[in-house]
Amino acid sequence: MNFNLSQIPDRKTKPRQSGITMVMDKGLSVEEAKNFMSVASPHVDVVKLGFGTSYITPHLREKLEVYRSFDIPVYFGGTLFEAFLIRNQFEDYISTCRDFGISYMEVSDGSITIPHAEKCGYIEKLTKYGTVLSEVGSKDATHIIPPYKWIELMKAELEAGSTYVIAEAREAGNVGIYRGSGEVREGLVQEILTQIPGERIIWEAPQKAQQLYFIELLGCNANLGNIAPTEVIPLEAMRIGLRGDTFMLYLDHKEA
Repeated sequence: MNFNLSQIPDRKTKPRQSGITMVMDKGLSVEEAKNFMSVASPHVDVVKLGFGTSYITPHLREKLEVYRSFDIPVYFGGTLFEAFLIRNQFEDYISTCRDFGISYMEVSDGSITIPHAEKCGYIEKLTKYGTVLSEVGSKDATHIIPPYKWIELMKAELEAGSTYVIAEAREAGNVGIYRGSGEVREGLVQEILTQIPGERIIWEAPQKAQQLYFIELLGCNANLGNIAPTEVIPLEAMRIGLRGDTFMLYLDHKEA
């Protein structure tokens, strides 16, 4: 840090297993990725190339090398996995990840229907090639999954080999664990946490109010995902009580 401040909460240090910030890159240029890393790399744990953007992003290998030079793992969005799968190209997906040096893989079924046992089979297969993240929840706002089912699905996917389960919210934060307004489905979240360890869940939280909710609920080391590149520094400040929303959260009021 740039100077000394007391009463700052302990953030896990990198490489960390909890307190993760997963960033969604929706098409940064190589130069933008360099600029982003120059300021935010200490606070970024993993970068997702959102949905199918990696298919059409120019100079993809060069951009991957930028992230690699900062020891930031990168993975292709789950929608790309589904795009390969629906075209019967699962083996091609594996080959593509290996070709581009991608060792993190996301297994999702937010856009297509995959029998859950089959989805768990893909998770198990991909653990042979790297770290697997699996996403639970539909991108369809009309498809409401009851809490017991979220828990059942998450448990099965962790048992199949997922390192983390990702709680779906889309890039806008208006489905899955959120209502259409972006409001957290608090009962759902708290019920999930009775059965699934919080450190094994990455909560997609693109909106500031959503990030604040999980920091207040789980502390500064909540795992948060779908963070915009421009929001990484503001989020880190909020995590440690240096933003108005969390300013009083960690202070010892006797000393203050």
